[in-house]
Amino acid sequence: MTYTVNCSILLTELPLLERPAAAKAAGFDAVEFWWPFAESVPADRDVDAFIGAIRDAGVALTGLNFNAGDMPGGDRGLVSWPERSSAFRDNLAVVAGIGDALGTRAFNALYGNRIEGVAPEVQDGAAVENLAAAAEAVAAIGGTVLLEPVSGADRYPLLKAADALQVIDAVREATGARNVKLLADFYHLAVNGDDVAAVIEAHAASFGHIQIADAPGRGAPGTGDLPLEAWIARSRELGYDGPIGLEYKAPIDEAFTWLTVDTVGSETPATA
Repeated sequence: MTYTVNCSILLTELPLLERPAAAKAAGFDAVEFWWPFAESVPADRDVDAFIGAIRDAGVALTGLNFNAGDMPGGDRGLVSWPERSSAFRDNLAVVAGIGDALGTRAFNALYGNRIEGVAPEVQDGAAVENLAAAAEAVAAIGGTVLLEPVSGADRYPLLKAADALQVIDAVREATGARNVKLLADFYHLAVNGDDVAAVIEAHAASFGHIQIADAPGRGAPGTGDLPLEAWIARSRELGYDGPIGLEYKAPIDEAFTWLTVDTVGSETPATA
């Protein structure tokens, strides 16, 4: 299992529950999703339908986000949002239940934007508590909580790897939780001006997950100028052995043309 297709940003021309089968038809055996529901605690029938779509497609669900709020409306997570902490906590059992049913072990917790009128230290304190609760909830199924720097959101405070690692260290110091790890999205890190190569050298062995898109544009590999192939190869050399999340924007008929059928599992672009 080399690549996992993020079906919340790719294949979006299709209804959500049809995307896992489309990823399988394109030659992939794994998918990941942002939180696929409008609420923290969806109806059981909706959860069952989502689980059934994954199983029926014959793919693995390698990653799932916790509820991050109204993403189209600009929200970027509930972790550090004190007024939404209860919604985040209510979501934990549902996420862990889906993970248990499908064998998913990686769960992305978007930190959240800075909130007007709330002191940053109050938000950061709430974040440590909420991340600790999430870590405890998924530890029961052998899960890992992922924390991700994000670009394109002016009020999101985690921009570089060091920002996320500082929070991870705070959770570990406060609670001893060791199942909170960095999600290294090479696109976000690069766009935010981080030294991606240096981050890889220092932390690749402990990455919780890698996601990729090219820059500029957040398109498929090869549409920009990031050395994604080299970064992935070096991460592998240093010990990262998980899947590579494909989290870029591309129309369905062009989404995977950078790969050939024979190289879907090999991390080698068709143009190499």
